[in-house]
Amino acid sequence: MIHQYQLGGYNIVLDVCSGSVHVVDEVAYDIISIYEKTEKDTVLSEINAKYADREDITPEDIEECYEQITDLKNRGKLFAPDTFEPMAGALKEKTAGVVKALCLHIAHTCNLNCSYCFASQGKYHGDRAVMSFEVGKQALDFLIANSGTRRNLEVDFFGGEPLMNFDVVKQLVAYARSIEKVHNKNFRFTLTTNGVLIDDDVIDFANREMSNVVLSLDGRKEIHDRFRVDYAGNGSWERIVPKFQKLVEARGGKDYYMRGTFTHANPDFLKDIQQMLDLGFTELSMEPVVCAAGDPSELTEEDLPIVMEQYEKLAELMLERDRAGKPFTFYHYMIDLTGGPCIYKRISGCGSGTEYMAVTPWGDLYPCHQFVGEEKFKLGDVYSGVTNTETQCEFAACNVYARPDCRNCWARLYCSGGCAANAYHATGSVTGIYEYGCKLFRKRMECAIMVAIARTLSNKQV
Repeated sequence: MIHQYQLGGYNIVLDVCSGSVHVVDEVAYDIISIYEKTEKDTVLSEINAKYADREDITPEDIEECYEQITDLKNRGKLFAPDTFEPMAGALKEKTAGVVKALCLHIAHTCNLNCSYCFASQGKYHGDRAVMSFEVGKQALDFLIANSGTRRNLEVDFFGGEPLMNFDVVKQLVAYARSIEKVHNKNFRFTLTTNGVLIDDDVIDFANREMSNVVLSLDGRKEIHDRFRVDYAGNGSWERIVPKFQKLVEARGGKDYYMRGTFTHANPDFLKDIQQMLDLGFTELSMEPVVCAAGDPSELTEEDLPIVMEQYEKLAELMLERDRAGKPFTFYHYMIDLTGGPCIYKRISGCGSGTEYMAVTPWGDLYPCHQFVGEEKFKLGDVYSGVTNTETQCEFAACNVYARPDCRNCWARLYCSGGCAANAYHATGSVTGIYEYGCKLFRKRMECAIMVAIARTLSNKQV
């Protein structure tokens, strides 16, 4: 399968199954578009007719270009067949029963009252609660016991707002550090916070122990304060921005992300990214809202062309800032054209419910944070382990080829079939697809590939 598009002044041809990315001239671009469905003589005739008025393009040039395309096909760099389906379940079969990451819901409560919160203001449609040290300790023991030979283990402190249970966070990190060498493990922690409770103690601890910190900021003050309010209805922008700036400055180059959400209120989210840049932040992410159908925050079809344009303008801004010596990272545009995940990972999906699980304050296990509170998706608990093997098998079977709608999508080996939670909430099935999200993903990938091309060519010219 071939995907062709024009962006940033480039004619881009992506060979889906080989992963090859080609930047070609207009003649090659046109030939490739009809190569497989048209006989050679007809291709040459049509292309010669199209460029008949171009003195710089001769029939000999066109035929030579055709032969070069044929050579690329013979070498497996164009029109490569899809031979991956037999491998679809191989990775999950090989790692069956191995857990590498937990999302610890350290607090099912929050000090903000965000109207678009998929977790129902942090309490996940249930009772407000915080995780005890004993439950968290058992979760870490469960992770070690089920991690097989994996050395690096990932633990996310999540909520609600994790800093509302900060003492337990510190206790759990201390416990993990005390046992990791005994078990030949290395814990890598992430903290996600809305910033309200950040103080010097939090900054020192996070910058010492957290491999990554995710900071929630929706960009422009008026947008942020429209949604991210406390229970008195007051916006949080003025309170959290100075704290975020202090934390990031003290972090000294260690990983962090400013994570924003864009909604129907701000499909022009590039203005929010620009605000983050103006505040001095350079590691950025803006995510489309996840909310119930009909919610006032829901992105609409009318928003779609605006969002698509924003992604293109964002790519242009990144390249402009590169040239000015002020680069920044956008999470969804991080792509490695020379390597990246192995093919087994590309076709097998994110690992939710198998190698990655969420843990509630009571120790219940769910496939990921977006399924917490959906009782039928409860997998078990950190004491007895996974007991709902039927549901786990359903997630183990999730892959690109389990989703019929993915088979003809050019981006399938980049998204790995997409998000099971978004699919379920959109279609009622974890093997469905969230079509609106698919459209956004495809546009992001086109832009990400273009940025990677521009950066590669720029480096070669230096």
